[in-house]
Amino acid sequence: MEATIKKIIAKTFDEMATGLETGSFGGVPKIALMGVGSEHGEAEMLEGAKMAASRGVVPHFIGGVDEAEAMQIMEKMLASGEIDGAVAMHYTFPIGVATVGKVITPATGRSLYIATTTGTSATDRVAAMVRNAIYGIIAAKASGVENPSVGILNIDGARQVERALRELADKGYNINFTQSKRADGGVFMRGNDVLNNPCDVLVCDSLTGNVLMKLLSSYTTGGSYEAMGFGYGPGIGEAADNLVLIVSRASGAPVVAGAMEYAGQLVRGDWRKVLKAEIAAAQAAGLRAVLEKITEKTVPVASEAVAVPPKEIVTAEISGIEITELDDAVSALWKVGIYAESGMGCTGPIVLVNEARHEAAEKILTEAGFVSE
Repeated sequence: MEATIKKIIAKTFDEMATGLETGSFGGVPKIALMGVGSEHGEAEMLEGAKMAASRGVVPHFIGGVDEAEAMQIMEKMLASGEIDGAVAMHYTFPIGVATVGKVITPATGRSLYIATTTGTSATDRVAAMVRNAIYGIIAAKASGVENPSVGILNIDGARQVERALRELADKGYNINFTQSKRADGGVFMRGNDVLNNPCDVLVCDSLTGNVLMKLLSSYTTGGSYEAMGFGYGPGIGEAADNLVLIVSRASGAPVVAGAMEYAGQLVRGDWRKVLKAEIAAAQAAGLRAVLEKITEKTVPVASEAVAVPPKEIVTAEISGIEITELDDAVSALWKVGIYAESGMGCTGPIVLVNEARHEAAEKILTEAGFVSE
């Protein structure tokens, strides 16, 4: 099986090389797919890449290697500009970057951008959802939606989010608030609205968004195979250097193809330009002050300043930490001279440390109660 896959990969690359040499691909976005790690196997991922070739992208398939090597290849291709974006089943985004998923709603067949579905845009939940609204607008606009309508999922913190967004809107940031299709209307989206899709962008926290993505992409298959939609989307945020989109290990070929198509739309829509313009507009409307007003209600007053140790390469992950305690966990390691960074893994918040300090750091965080034994 492995030999067959490698032959198919080689043939695919040969065909791509021919297209690039003859110029037949022109300015079509070049999107890589990290095809290792899927629950359905590399052949399924390769099928998704082949499907994407007819959807306005040039697919580059990375397979036949382990996940660590595949990640290195993808990162190198992104850094060199050999590709315009990539789709992967796992990617560690920094805090401040979160992904905007895209699904097709069953009642209308229209696209819905779920903001957000993986990663975390802020450690405070309400502040994160405010940022998520802006990230959703960015993803939708870069995908060709001129003035996306915005709804807020009716979950804890939704009313605080609405107040913050309306304050931004009153001060000049353009937000096209939608109305629920329920009799009492309003900007808050119920479960019915998720199915009926009265908005382009649905604002929620990442964990809730992740659940919605899984439901809406696999409800016809029983859950083990994600068959519909465009995946969990691109990492959006001021710290997003490259275009990396996420799919699940349960995503099938149709979703993989959709994710690569989504990536192509973002490239053609100049996602970096849109991101910079929207962040600048939100900042001009007082985003920083709005977020500070939210977080000052939840963050304890003035904890002791901790010196940051010399920076190291951090690739070892420590998971099992509550998002609300993530910054404190990093500070606990800094106090003892261990350089650490916060991040978001595929299953939740993580602390990143140097491989050589992994065991010691995990012991410290366990003893301090940040990680369960």
